[in-house]
Amino acid sequence: MIVWLASYPQSENDFVRSLLSSYIFSKDGSFHSELLENIDLFPSNSLFNQLGVNTNNEDEMYENYINSQKILNKKDSIMFLKTHSCFVNTNKFKFTDRHNTLGVIYIVRDPRNIISSHSQDFKITEDQSLKFLLSETFLGKESDSHCTTYLGSWKSHYNSWKVFRRFNKYLLVRYEDLINETDKTFLNILKFIAHLGRVNFTLDEKKFENSLKTTEIKNKKNNELKKFNQINSKTKESLEKELESELKELHYL
Repeated sequence: MIVWLASYPQSENDFVRSLLSSYIFSKDGSFHSELLENIDLFPSNSLFNQLGVNTNNEDEMYENYINSQKILNKKDSIMFLKTHSCFVNTNKFKFTDRHNTLGVIYIVRDPRNIISSHSQDFKITEDQSLKFLLSETFLGKESDSHCTTYLGSWKSHYNSWKVFRRFNKYLLVRYEDLINETDKTFLNILKFIAHLGRVNFTLDEKKFENSLKTTEIKNKKNNELKKFNQINSKTKESLEKELESELKELHYL
């Protein structure tokens, strides 16, 4: 069954993906980029093409989310998938269901820092980044290589995945803890996966050490964690007002 690595974009999902790939899919814990192929992105054009689904038809694509997961799923094993999708569960569109999903690891990052990174990476203003973050949006609508993905707003994205908490199938990973306390945070992730699989947890210390060494994010602590101090005060105040409840819940305020 599937364990989702879910996050709003630019929340360092790929760091978790790299750590897990090196620990689970290598012999000695050493990271190589090829290992990332073991944790694919969902949704993906290639997967829907196997089903003969027209990815230009959003309704047809949404109707086949569950069918595509059935193709991937192996009942006797755990598989990992990365997604930037908001969790949706309506009559018209179900992102996943209990027959295909084992749990979710949700990676979250201070949205004030996301604004800073987003505006720099896409060469847009901070106000434009704020508008994007607060709006119900899609990814990949104008892309030939990426599947259209319902992102939602940062707020709806973060809150939507919390539904798995009631089933004890949800682990929240803060980007800031991932950077400052990588070993402790990664250990919690591995223990959570063992919990989902209902197996006793035994740490392979050598693989764990190698995973940490070979996937280390360099120069992040000083440069990345306080980026929101660089954004203009008006943008910062607007975001903190809109997301006050979530920021307090995550101990960002």
